[in-house]
Amino acid sequence: MKNRTCITVMIMIFLLIIPQLSRAQLPKETEAQKVQRMKWWTEARFGMFIHWGLYSMPARHEWIMNRERITAEEYRKYFGMFEPDLYNPKEWAVMARQAGMKYVVLTAKHHEGFCLFDSEYTDYKSTNTPVKKDLVKEFVEAFRAEGLKVGFYYSLLDWHHPDYTIDRNHPMRQETDAAYEKLNRGKDMNKYREYMKNQVRELLTNYGEISIIWFDFSFPGKNGKGRDDWDSENLLKLARSLQPGIIVDDRLDLGDVEGGWDFTTPEQYKVAGWPEVDGRRVPWETCQTFSGSWGYYRDETTWKSPAQLLELLIESVSKGGNVLLNVGPTARGEFDYRAQERLNAMGKWMRVNSRSIYGCTEAPEGFTSPENTLLTYNPATNRLYIHLLAYPLGSLTLANMADKIKYVQFLHDASEISMSAPREGNKNDLSLTLPVLKPAVEIPVLEIFLK
Repeated sequence: MKNRTCITVMIMIFLLIIPQLSRAQLPKETEAQKVQRMKWWTEARFGMFIHWGLYSMPARHEWIMNRERITAEEYRKYFGMFEPDLYNPKEWAVMARQAGMKYVVLTAKHHEGFCLFDSEYTDYKSTNTPVKKDLVKEFVEAFRAEGLKVGFYYSLLDWHHPDYTIDRNHPMRQETDAAYEKLNRGKDMNKYREYMKNQVRELLTNYGEISIIWFDFSFPGKNGKGRDDWDSENLLKLARSLQPGIIVDDRLDLGDVEGGWDFTTPEQYKVAGWPEVDGRRVPWETCQTFSGSWGYYRDETTWKSPAQLLELLIESVSKGGNVLLNVGPTARGEFDYRAQERLNAMGKWMRVNSRSIYGCTEAPEGFTSPENTLLTYNPATNRLYIHLLAYPLGSLTLANMADKIKYVQFLHDASEISMSAPREGNKNDLSLTLPVLKPAVEIPVLEIFLK
């Protein structure tokens, strides 16, 4: 009897240990190693997001399946007519580079489940549409040729896959547990998890070096999905094993797991300050749209102005962050003319002012931002940048900075700015004499050479 009890206890312990043994062990690295791995991304500061898929055809938001409760069968009509005959990723890449962007992230698969790449694990892919192309392959080649780092967005959600269970974000979402149970009968998330891993393996194996993987997104809780539903640790372990230098976002629901994410992703809002986790500042990137939609939305009108977009970029860098600015191409394969206009405007500004963005971060303690300005700082060159959001009338006073500054110039043309002591006030203040006419740049920048 004692032997039976002992055997039973051993079996129970064994059953408890096995899951732990099989659990993914993510690669370990020191903080210094992580900083070095992410150095190019931190210095780049500005990237392009591209949301493109079948939703570009109805052209009324990338969540159209969800918003309008469209079934996979009804939605398939777009699959049969998807033919972006004007698709020229070389033009996209040139526009991104000229706008000042240093990296790009493309939606290889969005929530609709449609794949822009030639996956062997589904028929729901671009090579089976009238365009008959692996759109990802051409994209990767074009952007690399322009010197941009390439990344992929991969949706954890999939409203097309037959084994993906209905949840609260699904087009077929329900009101009761009984209704969910009925619809999900026969679906096997194990099969879907394997499908995801197979596709991630394809994306991170077949297209050379991939610098970023954007998984999107977790929503744990009632009728939701979190780390266990995605097998997040093993999915991430796979990604890191295939591309050891890859940078990963924070949407796998692994916020409390060491190595479970690299940067945090505030979406569609400006942060109040440098984001912190457990009291420590963390790498961050805000993903933003030109308008109110990620996918091409023909009739959407809330487009941000070039000045607003530049201020967003400058303010993000001033708080130590990056901006991933989204374009939603049309179903013909071109960038919306409104997006092109704004990219051109940003590129015009970046051509002469990018020194205040690349490699820059928050200003050191002791430097106060004058009213209606934003400060950025390059620690490598020891230069401070003052961005004049509202152009001053004739002069600008820098509080308590006289003993820290040796030279000031406009950044756009390297023309000297005269410095003098203020007529009154703190002797360590510094008065800058500015031309009455605002320079012909959207947001003028003062470049300050520090002592």
